Amino acid sequence: MPYELSRCEIVPLAGEQVSFRIDGVEKTRWNFGPATLRPFFFPVLGPSGAMLTRMGHPGAPNHDHHLSVWFAHHKVLGIDFWSNRGPARIRQKQWLAYRDGNDEAVMAAALGWFDGHDPKELLEQELVAAIRPLDRGEWELELQATFRPKAESLEFQKTNFGFLAVRVAKDLSEHFGGGKLTSSGGATGEKAIFGKPAQWMDYSGPVRPSAQAAGKPVEPAVEGITYFDHPSNPGHPLSWHVREDGWMGASVCLHGPVTTTRKSPLVLRHLLHLHRGPVDASGAAARFKAFSARPAFVVNRSRAKHQQYEVRRKS
Repeated sequence: MPYELSRCEIVPLAGEQVSFRIDGVEKTRWNFGPATLRPFFFPVLGPSGAMLTRMGHPGAPNHDHHLSVWFAHHKVLGIDFWSNRGPARIRQKQWLAYRDGNDEAVMAAALGWFDGHDPKELLEQELVAAIRPLDRGEWELELQATFRPKAESLEFQKTNFGFLAVRVAKDLSEHFGGGKLTSSGGATGEKAIFGKPAQWMDYSGPVRPSAQAAGKPVEPAVEGITYFDHPSNPGHPLSWHVREDGWMGASVCLHGPVTTTRKSPLVLRHLLHLHRGPVDASGAAARFKAFSARPAFVVNRSRAKHQQYEVRRKS
């Protein structure tokens, strides 16, 4: 049979980057080079090609640790893996599997969390990231993170900050732009949402679509990111750390510490929906239901020729 190209692709690039593409168009890029203290996704493009996230804070230079979409935690055995103030860093040790497909493309990678003083890692994070195409140019980024300590157990201490963080583009924020922050309960704005439990959170606002041809004016549009918390996550529905300046994160340890062990590692599942228009609450509820029923990923040694690892959905 003739070879068929896949709609969804994972494309490794020079400079320690990986491109996530749908129909040949890049939607986001995984950056894991040595110049950064932790890997991140940037750019993250909406259906129109507009950037929906940003690097850093629009008004605070001491927030350069805000890296678009990234994983971190403020207190791991008292060690700060969140800010750029200490020597701790998260480093990709190796990619495990790349899988293209028509329904989704998947990357699996092993990340090490190092405190900066001891060359031995405190824990390993197995990351699985999948890109899925939707109608009207919309798409999903599904993220599954498994945290395996090198000791028998490890405590993530109480903090607002961790694990998956999203810094939206300036125009999407409520303070710096024309955006709106909405929770699954229908509340809007930082004061009504901060520290409250929710199944999902959304930041939507005006964007400038990418010009398709030089010299042609492009009308502004409205797009956004809906961030879903999976029911299997400990403490679901999680409480949220949100800010009107354009930041949102599901706070796993907001109300207390969480322990991961070698026998029963902590697994977190989240979904980002990159959508057109303002948030559609009924559509988001249906997407949450579908995500809740979707099987998790498994990464195993592969028996296939020329392939060390394979990533698949649980059967």
